[in-house]
Amino acid sequence: MDRTNLIFEGREKLIYSTDEPGVVRIYYKDDATAFGGIKRAVIKGKGAYNARIAAIVFSTLEEAGIKTHFIKSVSDREHLCRKISIVPIQVIVRNRLAGSTARMLGVANGTKIPNTVYELRYNDDELCDPMINEHHAVALGLVSYEEMEEMMAVAARVNQVLKALFSKAGIELVDFKMEFGRSLEGELIVSDEISPDNARLWDEETGEILDKDRFRHDLSDVCASYKNVMDRLLKI
Repeated sequence: MDRTNLIFEGREKLIYSTDEPGVVRIYYKDDATAFGGIKRAVIKGKGAYNARIAAIVFSTLEEAGIKTHFIKSVSDREHLCRKISIVPIQVIVRNRLAGSTARMLGVANGTKIPNTVYELRYNDDELCDPMINEHHAVALGLVSYEEMEEMMAVAARVNQVLKALFSKAGIELVDFKMEFGRSLEGELIVSDEISPDNARLWDEETGEILDKDRFRHDLSDVCASYKNVMDRLLKI
């Protein structure tokens, strides 16, 4: 794998500089990780499916007036994106209680709720991404209260847009993680990715799991499920 002009390597993506100021190239790897990187595997084709899904998601958000770092796809697994300074906060949006939150609260996985739950986590691998609130975020100097309010408003709008998008594909958006970055102009924009790697996606009719939980819990057919999501979105 060519690493010329490599800026950063994450668990599942590579970020390269380009000849254009303020623009980076993001390569989606086939690596899969779970449980803080404890479980690892290479799943052939996963990166290409995630790149295509993320491109559809970001394009849909841009069409809805939500600014993201995405510029365009340049190959089956590469995006050109705006260069950003990442805000080390994960915003997790839950339309059901599932995963770690269901376990924490002692309820069944997938419990339906009358509202939307928003969680914040400090994006720090060494600390295992601890849950925080807006006051912690401001105290740590990560954001201002005004920026936090803006991020939460954008997260609500993103949830609204993406629930509608996935529903058209017969998929329920159970929950998802999103991140923000500051553009070179200092504007907060949606960054990273939204794909089956960081969103729970269930078939609306059968409840079949179509996301990374298939890898986490050894449910098999991981790549086939990602392709299923991609194919459904492409048909909309």
